[in-house]
Amino acid sequence: MTDLPLSPFFVLDLTRARAGPTAARQLADWGANVIKVEELTKPGDEDNAWDLRHGSDFQNLHRNKRSLTLNLKDPEGLAIFKRLADKADVVIENYRPDVKHRLGIDYETLKKTNPRLVYASISGFGQDGPYANRPGLDQVVQGVSGLMSITGLPDTVPTRVGIAISDSGSGVYLSFGILLALLQRERSGVGQWVNTSLLQALVALMDFQAARYLIDGEVPPQAGNDHPTGVPQGVFKTADGYINISGSGAMFPRLCNAIGSPELITHPDFIDFKLRSKNRGALNDAIGTKIIEKKSADWVDLLNKAGVPCGPIYTIDQMFADPQVKHIGLAQPIDHPTLGRMNLVAQGVNLGTKPVKLRMATPERGQHNDEILRELGLKDAEISSLRERKVI
Repeated sequence: MTDLPLSPFFVLDLTRARAGPTAARQLADWGANVIKVEELTKPGDEDNAWDLRHGSDFQNLHRNKRSLTLNLKDPEGLAIFKRLADKADVVIENYRPDVKHRLGIDYETLKKTNPRLVYASISGFGQDGPYANRPGLDQVVQGVSGLMSITGLPDTVPTRVGIAISDSGSGVYLSFGILLALLQRERSGVGQWVNTSLLQALVALMDFQAARYLIDGEVPPQAGNDHPTGVPQGVFKTADGYINISGSGAMFPRLCNAIGSPELITHPDFIDFKLRSKNRGALNDAIGTKIIEKKSADWVDLLNKAGVPCGPIYTIDQMFADPQVKHIGLAQPIDHPTLGRMNLVAQGVNLGTKPVKLRMATPERGQHNDEILRELGLKDAEISSLRERKVI
């Protein structure tokens, strides 16, 4: 689709695992010509979950890209990459900081022949500093960032979030930085090096919890399902399950009236925010005795009509069956030549009120070798020779 906003841009994706591929996927979904540069097949490639090419994770991460296998340790392979980099708008990599310099594909090297290049790096802890060469892993960074210290029920073991939040968050942040650099290039005519890390992105995502310490000197504790500052706000048991209710601030009188307990509004223990916060447990118990009387769906309907934010707590299958999720189109279909028709997770933003449509399933390793190298001007005989010598 040439009308997609990023269709003019050519991107080389050197990344693996999750954070870097997430950034490249953001660009690919919105139309960029993304070439996933991969190593040649070798024993052990399929040992890691993220390398299971026909698995759900890999298929979801690498759609809308083309695949080129290239041996960057071979002089000819490196030369081909540099020819591609001379034409590229963006190179994305997530090697450990020193690897790109050893390979000779760092920003300082590539910009000599392509000063317009936007070079984007993502790492575990940053490009320099005392932890620069540590391997980065989402759960490790969840711990270093402080996120695990505020997740889970009070006074229990620190708990990880149920998704790879630092991987996904840093990937989205990096794609945002790439777009900023491309916008600035429109004015300056030159590219630049953009970088982030799992740690940097996750601390930024900590947002108000981090600001509580920086501004107020408060170290946030674990709060479980209760909101850290909003009261009452959390999970309540119904006659047939659990729901989320937010009745803090101006919503508190609405909540009390809706559940048939108007006396809570003027109760001396709950008369203002400070007292409701101090007596959160007693207030939750008082609300809970009412909520357990009806089924979840009844409360969701009743409380939303009363202007009180309330919603079900779904399993993943229930979420995708929800009518609003279906309306937004958060499961997007794609046809894979081997795996058949499947649904992938849609983009998290729309343009023109319509979700972007998936264009191409995740490619097989090296699927587009001949096509890409022909675009670079190589003849079929040259391509065959490169394949025989395991350059591609």
